[in-house]
Amino acid sequence: MKIKSKDYRLQEGERACLEKWPTRVAPAYKSKKKYHQMLDERVAELSDLQRLLYASNRYSVLLIFQAMDAAGKDGAIRHVMSGINPQGCQVFSFNHPTVRELDHDFLWRTTQSLPERGRIGIFNRSYYEEVLIVRVHPEILRGQGLPDELVDAKTIWRQRYRSIVDLEGHLNRNGTRIIKFFLHLSNEEQRKRFLDRIDEPEKNWKFSLADIEERQCWKQYMNAYESCLSATSTKASPWYVVPADSKKNARLIISTIILDTLKGLKMRYPATSAERRGELMKIRERLVKEGSDDD
Repeated sequence: MKIKSKDYRLQEGERACLEKWPTRVAPAYKSKKKYHQMLDERVAELSDLQRLLYASNRYSVLLIFQAMDAAGKDGAIRHVMSGINPQGCQVFSFNHPTVRELDHDFLWRTTQSLPERGRIGIFNRSYYEEVLIVRVHPEILRGQGLPDELVDAKTIWRQRYRSIVDLEGHLNRNGTRIIKFFLHLSNEEQRKRFLDRIDEPEKNWKFSLADIEERQCWKQYMNAYESCLSATSTKASPWYVVPADSKKNARLIISTIILDTLKGLKMRYPATSAERRGELMKIRERLVKEGSDDD
């Protein structure tokens, strides 16, 4: 199966009915060996494009990963971005807001971590939590200190979607390309992965009672994701719904989408002026002469 980015892209204005989006598709690889070969090729190409992104210093790229627990976000980030120079890439994970962060608007804490030009930023969860977990658990919203007149369930989510779309549009107009991944995991696959975390001692640290409690809210989360994806997938900053029941396949799909986006930027290395070239040739002559003198 050839991977096509457009097959996983949620178009602007399209309603995200997640029941109609697959959590598993035909594998893009024929064997485990072929999978590793395909992933290695993509990682190498991503490394080359990341160097070009850094050298051209015109764009930045923000990758956003959202998913239910055990969907494979950490593994996808680790495997797909394994060949990237750490100096040109940063990963941020966002947990519960601090008291200081709650004294600001809901976009403040993530905005401080946006990537600089020439770099790739990765958000493992993001400001989208404010329209996902906060929507599923409205008691969190009531604890954020907002004026009473703003905490209206009929309008607040629509207003937050608008704030997010406005922010992403602003970033796009200033050279930041945003790629958003929703790792679409089935309820049954999550159950199996939770069992693995319990049965395999080296994975016990990944599991907590809170995970199983959140699982009871599966339907509410799917409704929240559907509303969020539908309202915030735009032409400039699209959502990609990635089938996540197969971790290997998901990594190949994610890497392909990132590559396609980077290639679309049409970057190039900075051109060297005639003056600069002349300066370099003089330096070269000196270095060659040093070698001759040593002989």
